[in-house]
Amino acid sequence: MLILVVGPPGAGKDTLLEGARQQLAGDLRFRFVRRVIDDPRDKRIETHEPLDPVAFRARQLAGAFALVWRGPGGMYAIPTDIAIDIAQGRAVVANVARTLVAEAAARFPVRGIEITAPPETIARRLTAMGRSDAVDAARRHARPIPMPPGIAHDIVLNDGTVAHGVRLLVAALIRAAEAALPG
Repeated sequence: MLILVVGPPGAGKDTLLEGARQQLAGDLRFRFVRRVIDDPRDKRIETHEPLDPVAFRARQLAGAFALVWRGPGGMYAIPTDIAIDIAQGRAVVANVARTLVAEAAARFPVRGIEITAPPETIARRLTAMGRSDAVDAARRHARPIPMPPGIAHDIVLNDGTVAHGVRLLVAALIRAAEAALPG
């Protein structure tokens, strides 16, 4: 199953995903996929593979990506080898744009996890990240954007400590993986 993690900027997706990845490192049911981003200068907290735009496009044309989307600051992709893990019964965890969920669900068995936080928490986090548009961004992203119909999902409210948020995400990931088991 492909577990799609979505949520607004400032909700703490990258931080919680890194904590969950560390906590579940020995659990072979899970693979935390590295996104490929077409900006080699990108310094996000998340583990990703930065590529210059020319190399990104070449790999895209060569069929190296299962999913591709435009996000803030450029192009993002998930490698094609996720299909192998999914076929072997692993839960592949990917941080994606919500606009990609329907396309992914048409190609893979999926479940969603939305990481969110109250608008004032998002604004505070975006300000701390140096985002000058923090208040407008928090207001813009506070609008609920529903998951496409038929996509099972959990919501992780990340409004406490990082440790608490990681515990909530790990629990949601385990529920998702268990839901994918036959019988």
